[in-house]
Amino acid sequence: MKKLQWDAILWDFNGTLLDDVDTGIKSVNTMLARRSLPIIESREKYYEVFGFPIKNYYERLGFDFEKEPYEQLAIEWVDEYLENVKSATLREGAGRLLEFFRSVGVEQTIISMTERDMLISQVESLGIGHYFSEIMGLDNIHANSKTALAAKWREAHPAAKALFIGDTSHDAESALAAQADCVIVAGGHQSLDSLSGCNVFCDFDSLLSYFESEI
Repeated sequence: MKKLQWDAILWDFNGTLLDDVDTGIKSVNTMLARRSLPIIESREKYYEVFGFPIKNYYERLGFDFEKEPYEQLAIEWVDEYLENVKSATLREGAGRLLEFFRSVGVEQTIISMTERDMLISQVESLGIGHYFSEIMGLDNIHANSKTALAAKWREAHPAAKALFIGDTSHDAESALAAQADCVIVAGGHQSLDSLSGCNVFCDFDSLLSYFESEI
């Protein structure tokens, strides 16, 4: 069997492996309702306002950092998210792709803006921890950026030929920091229209078909 051109797969987690878009909307809507701020009424509205850095997303939603520091709001969001995420599942088709990469002997790593202990707990609850040689998360809950983690991964693997799989334009930026190729799977935390500058697949099954055709 021919081998893939990559020997390392770098995965984003939230919105890519974990189907948590509705979880995030529900969590922030609870916070908005507590403050009598307009809630996010649909995924379409979410796609209009969501973006990176997360602090700017909160500002667009109407949170006032002079009244409540972002760091305080982040703690409240995590509390809501951890309760709501219990019902979130692996995205459709993601498990088949994880198993495909395992079967062809490609190392897999998660690089995420989620705090590391929380990330490991979520990965284990999904039953997918055995697929990964490394799980890299942040050392805090403030979700600033994962580009530094991506660059750190590259420093530790200078010769690896890597592919980054994500769901947002920030994942494309992280791929650059990791000196990796990049593909984006639509259906996560950004709309398909907003991903026009990326190499985008509509779903995991179409991405799997692409990889299978490569070998």
